[in-house]
Amino acid sequence: MARAGLSHDIVVAEAAAVADEIGWERLNLALIAERLGVKLPSLYKHIASLDGLRRDLAVIGTRELADVLSASAVGRARTDALHAVAKAYRRFALEHPGRYAATVRAPASDDLEHGEAADSVLRIVFAVLAGYGLAGDDVIDATRSLRAGLHGFVALEAGGGFAIARDVESSFNRLIEAFDSAFASWANSIYGSPASVAREHVEWPK
Repeated sequence: MARAGLSHDIVVAEAAAVADEIGWERLNLALIAERLGVKLPSLYKHIASLDGLRRDLAVIGTRELADVLSASAVGRARTDALHAVAKAYRRFALEHPGRYAATVRAPASDDLEHGEAADSVLRIVFAVLAGYGLAGDDVIDATRSLRAGLHGFVALEAGGGFAIARDVESSFNRLIEAFDSAFASWANSIYGSPASVAREHVEWPK
């Protein structure tokens, strides 16, 4: 029998904690069952599979990321908003590595719940970039570039890739300053076009 009080939400919450502790790739149902003090079959009363649980973690992680990004951007615009959102993104990734890794998972085309969570993050980023006058193809390119830069930085930092004797915080700030300068000039770039942002263009946090 499943442990009294065990629920889908409890299983997902425990899985999130385990993923943060041991890593997204090492997440497994046996360990979650052990942590919850139940036999493995008991978990299947609340989840369908490990892949289904990973999907649920992606939704939870993406919502949490959206919350911290939204809170960081309140009352800020353009440069201040960009720095605040970037720092919040980095902080979330370093403090919750398992949940952050889950946010990289792309929503299935028919998964409305996951898609809505991803869109909530995207709307925050688009709002920040709108402060630079970016729209259409420009805002898509800027979103992809920003995501690639932030993800690459935090992945290297978390993996111990910055061994040179230089303050990492200073390097991160200069990265965002570079994005700030680039985005300020993109509205007048020859590469931009007034294409509308359709649902299939959602790139963050895929």
